[in-house]
Amino acid sequence: MRKWLVRSGITILTIIIILAIWTAWHLRDRHPGYEINISVKEKAVPAQILVGFSAKPITPVITDTWEDVNHDAKYNPKDGDIYHDNNHNGKFDAFWIAGFGNKRAANGVHDDVWARTVVIDDGHTRLAVVSLDAIGFRNDDVIDIREHIPEDAGIDYAIISSTHDHESFDLLGIWGRSILKSGVNKKQLQVVKDQVVASIIEAAKNLRPARLKIARNLKDAGELMMDTREPVVMEPGLRLIQAIDTKTDSTLGVIVAWANHAETLWSDNLYITSDFPHYVRDCIEKGVYNGDSLVKPGIGGTAVYINGEIGGLMTTRGSMPVKDPFRDTVYVEPTFDKAKAEGQRLALLALSALEQPDTVIEKAGLSLRAKTITLPLDNKMFRLAVTLGVLDFGMTGWMHTRSEVAAFTLGPVSFLSVPGEIYPEIVNGGIEAPEGQDFDTAPVEVPPLRDLMPGKYKIIIGLSNDEIGYIIPKSQWDVKPPFTYNSDKAPYGEENSLGPETAPLLHKAFLEILKEL
Repeated sequence: MRKWLVRSGITILTIIIILAIWTAWHLRDRHPGYEINISVKEKAVPAQILVGFSAKPITPVITDTWEDVNHDAKYNPKDGDIYHDNNHNGKFDAFWIAGFGNKRAANGVHDDVWARTVVIDDGHTRLAVVSLDAIGFRNDDVIDIREHIPEDAGIDYAIISSTHDHESFDLLGIWGRSILKSGVNKKQLQVVKDQVVASIIEAAKNLRPARLKIARNLKDAGELMMDTREPVVMEPGLRLIQAIDTKTDSTLGVIVAWANHAETLWSDNLYITSDFPHYVRDCIEKGVYNGDSLVKPGIGGTAVYINGEIGGLMTTRGSMPVKDPFRDTVYVEPTFDKAKAEGQRLALLALSALEQPDTVIEKAGLSLRAKTITLPLDNKMFRLAVTLGVLDFGMTGWMHTRSEVAAFTLGPVSFLSVPGEIYPEIVNGGIEAPEGQDFDTAPVEVPPLRDLMPGKYKIIIGLSNDEIGYIIPKSQWDVKPPFTYNSDKAPYGEENSLGPETAPLLHKAFLEILKEL
């Protein structure tokens, strides 16, 4: 009896030790001691601006395909779904599509997904901004990339953002074969990192003296989106910067900034695609066609699509109608025709705005403020996912994770780098403290951030240098009944947020860097 008790005790102790090591390994800080703290003041005399662009594909090769017997867009052998082992290795080499639910295995590629980069240099500071066709990219992976950018590229600071594409492959881990298995293909993750570095190097080599056309359309794109959570506060503004080579008068590239979930194709799509941003970029570069007829010429160069304040959430919901720009057809069901119509309409608005720009600048200076911050991880499901290794990011302390904020200006344009999906009311105003809120507090995240951003033209770079999920005003946080706005269920958002303190802490950090900027 005594021996059995001793053996049982040793077994239990061994299990406890293994679990402790397992937990410690997954919670370890991936970059101990890493910290960003950059402050660059704009020089008094504006300088000639240099701009360079690059686009590198990050598209996976889909080898194994499968048959969706019951057409539920979920790979489930119990339903009779079978896969085709096209590389004959005895396993299903799936690429799991991020967004919506688990088990959505890619069955092919519709169009390439990209790492698209713009590098800006004022002769004193060189800044790289990358946009990935991805649902998000964690700060640990951003740091990995920065550590591999060669010194001779001359990059002082790199911002890596995501378009929040719900039709690309999983780079975060949440959307694998099950909720307990990461959806990240580590080899393809490394391909992404390598391609981002390559795009930054190439964009730096492509630097040319440029003049910048700055244009806006602040309302017409609102027809293509909706706010799915009260209070209804939207950001329909389409903001554009076209870089033109001063010597050849040709377009180097265009920054296109709009705030909307890239999920028009919705949850049943099984093909890798960049969704409507593909059509936006393609039409701006090559022109807008009605069949074979050119309706609006493109302007060439490389188009970089940047997402913005999409929390709340801003979306072209699967059932939302989108009118074809050339026909009486109205697309309701999520199809590629619908995504194309949305992209064409956005491109037409963008090209028309650039024909009559608000201003043109050739000389300007860069100012920059960037800093590392620490945020608490209060979300219990996220805690479990991190502990199990489904979400692969480290902790700087007990359930506290590293993230980052930044702001920079280029002449009359200011940019705010936001590490997640911020609610538009935090940026533009309109935060409410509705009855039924979980915290008895007035709006905390005031004043609105866009009011504090310098310059006339103000661009939010969402999902930038991190993806921490939704950034929700604390006075609107709602997981406990009674629910706000007389709803019979909790609103969507909180389940994909770090926690209720995220927005107040980020707002405070933004106030600090904007004041210092």
